[in-house]
Amino acid sequence: MRARKTGAVNADFAHVEAPAPAFLFDLDGTLIDSVYQHVIAWHSALAGLGIDLSVWRIHRRIGMSGGLFVTALLRETGLSLTAEQIEDLQRAHADGYLKQLDSVRPLPGAAELLAELTARGVPWAIATSGHARTARHALGLLGLPDSTPLITRDLVRRAKPDPDLFLAGAAVLGIDARHAMVVGDSVWDLLAARRAGALGIGLQSGGYGTDELERAGAFRVYADPADMLAHLDELGVRASG
Repeated sequence: MRARKTGAVNADFAHVEAPAPAFLFDLDGTLIDSVYQHVIAWHSALAGLGIDLSVWRIHRRIGMSGGLFVTALLRETGLSLTAEQIEDLQRAHADGYLKQLDSVRPLPGAAELLAELTARGVPWAIATSGHARTARHALGLLGLPDSTPLITRDLVRRAKPDPDLFLAGAAVLGIDARHAMVVGDSVWDLLAARRAGALGIGLQSGGYGTDELERAGAFRVYADPADMLAHLDELGVRASG
């Protein structure tokens, strides 16, 4: 049997194109420097119910939905709260966080990273376990319009580590989540990414170390958005044109 010429084979494959890259970003600790404000808000809300929980234990749960946070809290402390107390706790956390908005800042390179992706025609969305009440202010901090695709806890059935937020973000972009890369700062982000079938990128800007992020599924880990911006070529993002 006569072999096909190499040139013909190359011509065949020259028309095969991989899906364009797309990114789904967590918010707190990934694009804005707000993790410790959330920790303080939870600590204050818990103290209001007479619950003294170490700050480091609270930090380890940031990135979960408020409901899962409370579930983990009850398991760790052996306490029992009524539905009304749980609702009061979550409301107190939101109030406590909003009181600290003046101290929340974009993480280094966050606005520039999003602007560069937009300039290169790379689709992206934000998917956060936070409710719209506490999340939407971040759009102004990042210099983003109100029309920015933002998926919050209010819009999905379950939050991280369930994949619902990232699946919804992919749907808004009109892509399959398996063709997206999830950028997050916590193990909960990366576990949710794996369940959504997406690649995970870890950022250390939320307080987790490289080893923890990699064990949770990150295939690349960067210090912060500025570091990720400097290495976009590693993620298959090419210069426009």
